[in-house]
Amino acid sequence: MKMLRKQFVNLSRVSTHLPRNVIASRTASRGAEMSTNVAPAETATAPPPVINEFRTGVTNPGEHSELHVAKFYTIPMEEKKQIFGGGGLPKQYEQQIKTFTEACLMVRSPALELLHYIKNADLTKPAVRYVLYGDNGVGKTLTMAHVLHYGALNDFLLVHVPWAPNWMKRPKEAANSASQEGYIDLPFDAAAWLIHFKAQNSKLLQRLQLKTSKEYVWSKRESTPAGATLIELVEHGIARIKYASETTAALISELKQLATAGQCKIMVAIDGYNAFFHPITRIFSDNKQRVSPDRITLTQPFLDITSYDWTNGVCVLSVDKIAMTEGYMASYMPRYLLGKEGFEHLDPFVPVHVGNYTDKEFISYINYYLDRHWISKTQPGFEEQLKFLSNMNPYTLMRLVRGL
Repeated sequence: MKMLRKQFVNLSRVSTHLPRNVIASRTASRGAEMSTNVAPAETATAPPPVINEFRTGVTNPGEHSELHVAKFYTIPMEEKKQIFGGGGLPKQYEQQIKTFTEACLMVRSPALELLHYIKNADLTKPAVRYVLYGDNGVGKTLTMAHVLHYGALNDFLLVHVPWAPNWMKRPKEAANSASQEGYIDLPFDAAAWLIHFKAQNSKLLQRLQLKTSKEYVWSKRESTPAGATLIELVEHGIARIKYASETTAALISELKQLATAGQCKIMVAIDGYNAFFHPITRIFSDNKQRVSPDRITLTQPFLDITSYDWTNGVCVLSVDKIAMTEGYMASYMPRYLLGKEGFEHLDPFVPVHVGNYTDKEFISYINYYLDRHWISKTQPGFEEQLKFLSNMNPYTLMRLVRGL
């Protein structure tokens, strides 16, 4: 009997504690539900960008200053696709963007120097030509990319040739020009450039509604009337590849007139500009002779828009040893790479030298790769080894860290 009484007492104690435990568990579950309901409200707002010693949260190139030198800024993917969808970034850099899932550019002094000139330029005066020069792999293309990003955000119509030597060394197709006897058309390259131009400027062109000044007759049955929009002109060249080279020439002529009339402002950016003045190309004529760049129909329009006979625009050009062929790579100075004809065509121009990384830029670059976990296993003093092996050349350094 005593044993039964003890078991009864124990059961009664358990029964009194059971409701309390159930209530506690219910309140805990309600608290968890409330916490899960509140969590999305907190995550709905994007977290602020992580700022550290090698990054900056200033994504507008127009706001960059000496305070941001050697820091990386992020280009939004939509803007990167619009501006550089048709080229303009080195292949290795494009691969890095895919790997890191972000497009980051380092703010460097040559780009800031160029931006300072452009911001303070008097656009009512003849177009000023700026020439980027430097040794191989120092970052001339990425400096131009930084300036292009500024131009796209500040309502400049972009006339951008990502790499002019491609037209002279490895064209997609060459054909005799129907409109100019003895000249060579590059129809597919011209059409690809028109697509690139449209992608970069379509929003601005729709807003400005720029129109042609005269009628362009392509054949007995095809023509573009005076007063047609520039978008219609571009689309004609894309749809009728046979006339793409002529359409490109007409477009550039119209852009010069419209800019001089004050209806738009233009930023010309041509990488490897000295290829237009190389003695020969790798394109052969009907008689199996190599033709010179001045016999390519695409050459003259881009020489015209880099002259000083128009206003309301700027020209950012680069000269590069890689744009030449063997026997013409002894120096990276503009006078040598442009030759007498090219130098006289651009003279006067503003030279902007692009050099190797400074110590500050080198450290920032290494920190960025460490942050991305691209450099993982390191030994003490590995920075000094990389500095010695690369000589702080940006391209060489990129290739070295690729294997770490």
